[in-house]
Amino acid sequence: MNELTLVAIKAAIAGGKEILNVYNDDDFDVQLKSDDSPLTKADKLAHESIMTFLESTGIPVLSEEGRSMSYDERKGWNQLWIVDPLDGTKEFIKRNGEFTVNIALVENGVSILGVIYVPVKKELYFSNQQIGSYKLERVGSKTQMPENIMDLTEAGDKLPVLNEDRKFTVVGSRSHMSPETEAFVSELKDSHGEVEVLSKGSSLKICMVAEGSADVYPRFAPTMEWDTAAGHAIAVNAGFEMVRHDDKLPLQYNKEDLLNPWFIVQQKSN
Repeated sequence: MNELTLVAIKAAIAGGKEILNVYNDDDFDVQLKSDDSPLTKADKLAHESIMTFLESTGIPVLSEEGRSMSYDERKGWNQLWIVDPLDGTKEFIKRNGEFTVNIALVENGVSILGVIYVPVKKELYFSNQQIGSYKLERVGSKTQMPENIMDLTEAGDKLPVLNEDRKFTVVGSRSHMSPETEAFVSELKDSHGEVEVLSKGSSLKICMVAEGSADVYPRFAPTMEWDTAAGHAIAVNAGFEMVRHDDKLPLQYNKEDLLNPWFIVQQKSN
């Protein structure tokens, strides 16, 4: 498990470097909509770089880049990688830095290992069922990348990092705040009094709950499995839950329909 986590970490960082090469290019043009757009280039280059690492594991990969893959082809996969090479496309286009590389390992529909890398900030979230969840800052150079996962855990912060001085905090999408989410926040204000609402892009919203900087993330708008699988492992292995809004059951992965149901990330219910 730890070896696979290290492979996923290296893959995510390599993918992030490819994204930054495009992101920092002087010819970056957010108006370009063709197949040669910066967004398309960054997505494809990150995907190709990530695959060079994951293919060595012999575990099949379901990627946002491979969304057209049929269920007949993947339904027998008891174990698979789920990858989003560039999560937060609107944030990438806006150039606000709130985009990530997401890599998860799923077994029998359950996300057990997650890696999320934030290229602009060089922040790394990583997790598996054996070690828990961690955050590591200033990541990206070979000199900062030990070959042992335990060295990474010693260098990072174990999640969550509790902060009891802040208000009850809800984190929501910067691009997809739905009326249902606004109603959910209104109900929280009735039970918790003053509530702070923060906006964030990409899978960073899940990370905020996992690291302890937010209390709940309600998502009452469409997401795909590759948007959530890595964050799901990080949140659960940090002691939180990520459950369907309707029946409070955990999200499942490698479903026939790759669209997620509405969900909530929060402290575990009693």
